[in-house]
Amino acid sequence: MQCRRYVWAGVMLAALCGCSPDVDELKRGDKEILAKIDAVQKSLDRAKGAAAPAAEPTPDPSKVYDIPLDKSPVRGPKDAPVTIVEFSDFQCPFCAEAKPLLEQVLKAYPADVKLVFKQFPLSSIHDNAVSAAKATVAAGHQNKFWEMHDILFANNRDLSYDKLKEYAGKIGLNVVVWEEDFQALDVQQAISRDLRTGKAADVDGTPAFFVNGRRVMDRSFETFKTMIDDARRAATKKG
Repeated sequence: MQCRRYVWAGVMLAALCGCSPDVDELKRGDKEILAKIDAVQKSLDRAKGAAAPAAEPTPDPSKVYDIPLDKSPVRGPKDAPVTIVEFSDFQCPFCAEAKPLLEQVLKAYPADVKLVFKQFPLSSIHDNAVSAAKATVAAGHQNKFWEMHDILFANNRDLSYDKLKEYAGKIGLNVVVWEEDFQALDVQQAISRDLRTGKAADVDGTPAFFVNGRRVMDRSFETFKTMIDDARRAATKKG
């Protein structure tokens, strides 16, 4: 599952039918009653169609996206032949749940895989997502991006500014400098750049993963393993 924004429409319909003890009137009214029932059913069918959300486009697993790494944080050897790019939101519960999986993948491929983190805060549904993203970018100015990354995902239900400041102190940052960097224009620009990169790669929810440019469709260790092994073989052939 992913963190997404849905818009739901609600429709209220009612039909009023008169009752009469007169048998002849009931017989004469049969057609009218049936017509009313039919009209109500058609209205309900139309309403159901209007309220249903549009089907989401399915990403093409065969497409290879050219995703610039820029100066994004990297975990693992920088010269690794396989690159996993993650687009994530610190307030997204599914992103937090994916963290152990990524750690498992990196542990299984210590020399062959690197993880590149891209910010993709869903500000329309997560009030603290942008602030959390800024907190990690600012921490990166003191070479502690991953330390902040880890503590935020461990506490992703409590990401108010006061708590972010508290976490900055806990991981050993110079909090005064961190506060200044938090407000800096280049921090916001870095987040905006990642958002543009994600949209160019058809990212519309989080978390989203790519292995050497190919979209990961099923977030399981087996899927990552298959895609990584394929990417390693392809890299060996090129080399």
